[in-house]
Amino acid sequence: MGVAPTDVEKEVRDIDIIVSKGNEAGDITYANPIFFNIAGYTQSELIDKPHFIIRHPDMPKSVFKLLWDHLKGGIDTNVFVKNLCKDGSFYWVFAQVRVATNPDGSFRNYTSTRKRMNATARAMIEPLYKNMIDAEASGGMEASQKVLEDFLVSQGGNLNTFNDVMSRIQG
Repeated sequence: MGVAPTDVEKEVRDIDIIVSKGNEAGDITYANPIFFNIAGYTQSELIDKPHFIIRHPDMPKSVFKLLWDHLKGGIDTNVFVKNLCKDGSFYWVFAQVRVATNPDGSFRNYTSTRKRMNATARAMIEPLYKNMIDAEASGGMEASQKVLEDFLVSQGGNLNTFNDVMSRIQG
């Protein structure tokens, strides 16, 4: 929080699998060593802190609203995310966020598994998110969501098929 973004990109290699778990409030309860390494934080700086500590300002708020609406509804979600590192650098990932439950069906945690975003996806998602950010600045969340909806329709989908469209783009 309070980290100034730079134009320096950190590499996420094809072999890197970034894993974190969170509680119902979105606080990080577990992160694997790859996450600490890429994000540049120590364990004590991330554990029990909100996931938004790594939120890059280039991420549209409406993407996170959709993510949380899905998760709160028990729907696993696939989403592209630009994350902010402790030193201000950034990295892009394709995140698969799952709702884990206990045997009795009660909430256990959110588990996010992230991997490198492919170049084709980046070429599509980066300008989409910029357009969504611009729409948020001029017309709020509704305008941003409309930009996303129009994009999904252009990809043969809609808000209900968001996960399918994101997975197809990632390949």
